[in-house]
Amino acid sequence: MPQSILIDPVTRIEGHAKITVRLDDDGAVQDARFHVTEFRGFEAFCRGRPVHEMPALTARTCGICPVSHVLTGAKAGDAILAVEPPPTARRLRRMMNLGQILQSHALSFFHLSAPDLLLGFDSDPAKRNVFGLIAAEPEIARRGIRMRRFGQEVIAALGGRKIHPAWAVPGGVRGGIDPEMREKLRAEFPTIMDDVRWAWDRYGELVAAHPLEVASFGVFPSLYLGLVSPDGTWEHHEGLLRFIDANGERYGEDFPAERYDEFIGEVADADTYLKSPYHIGAQGDAAVTGEAPGTYRVGPLARINLTERMGTPLADAALKAFRDAFGRIAHGSFHYHGARLIEIMTCAEQIGALLDDPELDTGSLRATAGINRSRGVGVSEAPRGTLFHDYRVDSQGLMTGVKMIIATGHNNLAMNRTIAQIAKAFVKGPDVAEGALNRIEAGIRAYDPCLSCSTHAVGQMPLVLRVESADGELLREVVRG
Repeated sequence: MPQSILIDPVTRIEGHAKITVRLDDDGAVQDARFHVTEFRGFEAFCRGRPVHEMPALTARTCGICPVSHVLTGAKAGDAILAVEPPPTARRLRRMMNLGQILQSHALSFFHLSAPDLLLGFDSDPAKRNVFGLIAAEPEIARRGIRMRRFGQEVIAALGGRKIHPAWAVPGGVRGGIDPEMREKLRAEFPTIMDDVRWAWDRYGELVAAHPLEVASFGVFPSLYLGLVSPDGTWEHHEGLLRFIDANGERYGEDFPAERYDEFIGEVADADTYLKSPYHIGAQGDAAVTGEAPGTYRVGPLARINLTERMGTPLADAALKAFRDAFGRIAHGSFHYHGARLIEIMTCAEQIGALLDDPELDTGSLRATAGINRSRGVGVSEAPRGTLFHDYRVDSQGLMTGVKMIIATGHNNLAMNRTIAQIAKAFVKGPDVAEGALNRIEAGIRAYDPCLSCSTHAVGQMPLVLRVESADGELLREVVRG
């Protein structure tokens, strides 16, 4: 009799979701689905608001990555005003985004995924959390906390607060860097770089300890999307957008943000509030997207696959080592973890250079203008991947239409395929070991999905596993927590 396994909620991610694993008559995994069960209405309730309010309003989409929305909303506003922010404002925006990527990656790697990687996917779930990590590996927990705090202090030094800084605005930014905080960050910088080096050295041990997971966590061909700089150096806030195929070749032309809808379409499914973006032109191209037509991935793994170099000495050396080990294009989603550490490294190095940049203290911070266009599209690389804000306004600058494509949405097709692959590797019949369920959840955690709320799971969260017959009869229920 066909059966299904329900994982509800998925733990150690931001937001609320569940996973269904479907079994055939013989108990073999047939498919797996990731369902996002929360709904946020930003695209509706922002209509009628002035465009200048949008960066601060959309920041409330998330308490973990508000900076990404502040910056992307400001860039959409730049386009509507038809202005380019002054050079100093552009540097300051880039610095804040670097701090955002660093702090969010540190949270994802050290707090949410490290319990699996260091304590083991089959370890006691009562201890497989950040508190268990602190008890078993206090040094890595301490360094992870310090790295995240440093990224948050960069944000506060610019925006005046760590969460929801109403700082970037259409045309530029509201203010410069706080001098006292700048000196404090300079003093902390050598310690942070030591933490970054130490974490990268430890990561090699973690990969070697999990060969089955490396081989089964989302290993399939797909496209990759992200921002690129003209010379191929890693980019996170400016430049053009590029798709590459599974072999690393450019897939179509590079394009500016306002043309994204020529390449990206969206579909909605009845069992989830998360839409599934896809590459319009790659729907039938199985050679580059595998079994899921149009699939592409974004985020740290996509960005390091796209780039020729990170642009800083330590990160470039780490990227070379990564590629020597896993190839020029790494397809396994397990490698999102290594990609995050490489990005943490380059963010830290670039922040260090900006802290010594005299240009941060000179020049105008904001270009001003009236409403010059009825549509503006902003794009920036959030920690989890490419973020789009598409705004339409009337002649008074009031919002008539809002569309946001979040990084997690881009990865939706890939996440579903990843958990199906993991389930087929580790689930054999309805009596499922807890460690197998944790691996399925970990397949989602590798992408670090952001489901539009400001709470991460700390410690053990409740999980209900239901085994049902095809007609919905409850055959077995296991409750955790």
